[in-house]
Amino acid sequence: MSRVRLPAAAGSFYPASPSALATEVDQWLEQVSVDAPERPSALVVPHAGYVYSGQVAATAYATLRAHRGRTSRVLLLGPCHFIPLKGLAYPDVDVLCTPLGEVRVDEDLRRRASALGQVTSSTEAHEAEHSLEVQLPFLQRVLGRFQVLPLVVGSARAEEVEAVLEALWDDDVLPVVSSDLSHYLPYKDAREADRETAERVLMLDGPLDAGSACGAAAISGLLLSARKRGLRPRLLDLRSSGDTAGRHDEVVGYGAFAFYPPTESSGTAS
Repeated sequence: MSRVRLPAAAGSFYPASPSALATEVDQWLEQVSVDAPERPSALVVPHAGYVYSGQVAATAYATLRAHRGRTSRVLLLGPCHFIPLKGLAYPDVDVLCTPLGEVRVDEDLRRRASALGQVTSSTEAHEAEHSLEVQLPFLQRVLGRFQVLPLVVGSARAEEVEAVLEALWDDDVLPVVSSDLSHYLPYKDAREADRETAERVLMLDGPLDAGSACGAAAISGLLLSARKRGLRPRLLDLRSSGDTAGRHDEVVGYGAFAFYPPTESSGTAS
């Protein structure tokens, strides 16, 4: 019998009704106008409740619509919000469930990850974690069938995350890093702070600190790998909860980035 992780954020971060969830995600994806002739090599997306960051996340996932069928495996990394964790951890389950159905855990990626010293198994770290779960409905709508290795990132250096990426990032694997940006700053201060963070991402300039992004360790590891691979980062959207559904006195920042393969003429570029 398959070991299953049930959804923890359905009904709070996103709709629990399958039809309502599919309709909401599809509407946001349809509203995005993205010039995406190339399949992105990696994405950075926010993970707040959909009413706050769903529109921003959609700008990243919309880049995959024209390339449906080209991505069969996703390496999903995001911060561990609820328990202390050293390194990275995958859940000891076979299937992840959302209201839209099941997504199987990629056994090959999990086996290879388990051989790395900084990666452990922790179902507890995943049990209530929303940062990875909220990405799954978007992936289900744009990719259809795929397998995933979800990794929560706790206390880890950028180099440790980079080593995991380099060990698992095959041509048919799409890394998706889940992270919000600044937290609980006044609206104008958040805009300035998030713009500075975005510029650093576009220059592949890490490591970021936890004040810049809650998924700083995962983003920083991605920046190291992206620099090594000559990827070209592109900013797709940069907003905050003050732009979407929140007040302006304390906001949370959201950024969506796509990383594209190198070209003969440009190498790395912002």
